[in-house]
Amino acid sequence: MNLPSEFHSYVKPKKVISPKLAIFNDDLCSELGFDFSSFKPEDISNLLSGNTIPEGSSLIAQAYAGHQFGHFTILGDGRAILLGEHVLGDKRFDIQFKGSGPTPYSRNGDGLAAIGPMLREYIVSEAMHYLNIPTCRSLAVVETGEEVIREQKYPGAILTRISKSHIRVGTFQFAVIQEDKDLVNKLLNYTIERHFPNLIESKSKALDFLYAIIEQQADLVTNWMRIGFIHGVMNTDNVALSGETIDYGPCAFMDHYDPLTVFSSIDHQGRYSFVNQPIITQWNLARLAETILPLISDKQENALKLAEEAINMFADLYQSKWLDMMRLKIGLLTKENEDKDLISELLDVMQKHKADFTNTFRLLSENTLPDDEFFKAEEFLSWYKKWKVRLEKDLKSFENARTIMETNNPKIIPRNHLVERALKKAEEGDLETIKEYIQILKNPYDSQINIADEYFMPPNDNEKVLQTFCGT
Repeated sequence: MNLPSEFHSYVKPKKVISPKLAIFNDDLCSELGFDFSSFKPEDISNLLSGNTIPEGSSLIAQAYAGHQFGHFTILGDGRAILLGEHVLGDKRFDIQFKGSGPTPYSRNGDGLAAIGPMLREYIVSEAMHYLNIPTCRSLAVVETGEEVIREQKYPGAILTRISKSHIRVGTFQFAVIQEDKDLVNKLLNYTIERHFPNLIESKSKALDFLYAIIEQQADLVTNWMRIGFIHGVMNTDNVALSGETIDYGPCAFMDHYDPLTVFSSIDHQGRYSFVNQPIITQWNLARLAETILPLISDKQENALKLAEEAINMFADLYQSKWLDMMRLKIGLLTKENEDKDLISELLDVMQKHKADFTNTFRLLSENTLPDDEFFKAEEFLSWYKKWKVRLEKDLKSFENARTIMETNNPKIIPRNHLVERALKKAEEGDLETIKEYIQILKNPYDSQINIADEYFMPPNDNEKVLQTFCGT
């Protein structure tokens, strides 16, 4: 089944002057079953810059709409072009170029990209993969040999992104404004066939689809909260119905714990702050539900009732998943009523003392408390005693608890200041720092990894990254 023509336009990438491979993902290439062994480096550069188009390809830019910071607008792939699909067994992947020139949806933009934001997506998306978070992947970044003008001139680049699909909540929103129920139904069937084949024969297909997406997105945002990830632009056009994290713009990882943390320079109200991510996820799911109401039931009142019941279950579903996740972060397998209070108390103490989110949970798995001011604080030590009693109640040894914690609490995340440092060097022509950093990020849970302290230590005051930018 093909995506209906209303959802895309045929386009061609802008040819670039001097494509050169900046970074290539050999591991992902192997996983996808690609064989470039007969290709010269310049052949790969031409292919992944769009200068060379595989025979028989019909490249498209996708149309969609979306609520951006709560405001509805018509959108589309303004600087992204879908090269095609890659089929591997029963799996299907989109291959997409980002920064490959203008499309009919560019809205007066140039459709190009600077090397910094493209390498940033490469770093963070690969880190997310190794952190066991559903995500799109990055196959390569190609330098174009041209300059891109933003607030100043930057080296241009094109990212090759791999995703299970690029169908978004915003794709369904675009379908609805066409005022064609059959078109929405075609999109629903396409999405189910691609991502939820178990629902193909369902007699309540639209409602079952909504419940499946709710479960999927609850899992995704719970994983974000587990590692202190802040997406930054949770617009409905950035919610992939493949269940993957996509569109790494002003994303960042929290250093010291503060639920109100925001990094994005355009999020002036904190709409997409760390603590708001599950709330916004539910809001985005409600926008999806609106698009398929006529398919849930022919009777509007009944459709609304069923959709509201589905959306309203999200809060309890997420809370249950979050609590189970947080139990694992402190080494618990069993469930007790006091667990939520125990977890909340730790988070409150962490917030008060500005404790590092990643390191606090990871260091709990050590046999002895580290020689650190936070771990000597009276409030923490009071909590620590309660936690030890709770571990004993869980009827397992500390070593077992330690294994659970080390499995769920990364030792290494892509620290914002280290990412920015690597990107600055890349813009100056040094790509080796990024390549070395990505190798380190491949083993985030490895307790034995032998690396310099700087890779898992929080930033000094003069190193802190307080704002991030979309880079578009």
